[in-house]
Amino acid sequence: MLNREGSIRWARIFVIGLAFGGLYAVGQFVTGIVVQQFDLVLHVRSEPMFHRLILIAGAAYILLLAIPFMPGVEIGITMILVLGPKICFLVYVCTVFALIPPFLIGRLIPSRYCVRVLAFLGLEKLRRLMEEIAPLTADERFAFLVKNAPNRITPFLLRHRFIALAVVINLPGNSLIGGGGGIAMLAGVTGLYPFPAYVLTVALAVAPVPLLISLTALGF
Repeated sequence: MLNREGSIRWARIFVIGLAFGGLYAVGQFVTGIVVQQFDLVLHVRSEPMFHRLILIAGAAYILLLAIPFMPGVEIGITMILVLGPKICFLVYVCTVFALIPPFLIGRLIPSRYCVRVLAFLGLEKLRRLMEEIAPLTADERFAFLVKNAPNRITPFLLRHRFIALAVVINLPGNSLIGGGGGIAMLAGVTGLYPFPAYVLTVALAVAPVPLLISLTALGF
């Protein structure tokens, strides 16, 4: 049987899970509304109205993609399907731009807040780990984590953290693990990704699909 502390911890995790689930459901609802609006694009003859719809869809895409656990990628896919390859570059730029603010927010979150959240969830091992690495520089954090990793996989992922980040960003269904916004924020919280290298990684990670669609349309 679980002790009282364990029961409280799981209860807190359950409540937070429900909150994230609700956020995901809201995101799906909003995404559905935006996607439905693209039916108008096929019937709009006014150029100003057409451009307005594109701007609204792009803004909604950036906003949803930047918020953790919000599914927004469907909007980008719909924009490409409805408008064709000519919109790929805009979707690409919006995707890269959307993943920058949550990363910067993650960088600005004080470590003490992360410690409090972990303590609230009863995750004592992670809380102690966060307390130990909080005062360290990025290089010191990396060396500490590699040295004290509990298994062989973690050091490998740390040494190839940029490749791992690119893979996770492109992982189907990643909304369930935080989505693009949540992954970006977590990358910022770790302090292991210098900002220029992070932006370059994201830019390369999200490029293949738009590039492939564009090249296919050009007959390559």
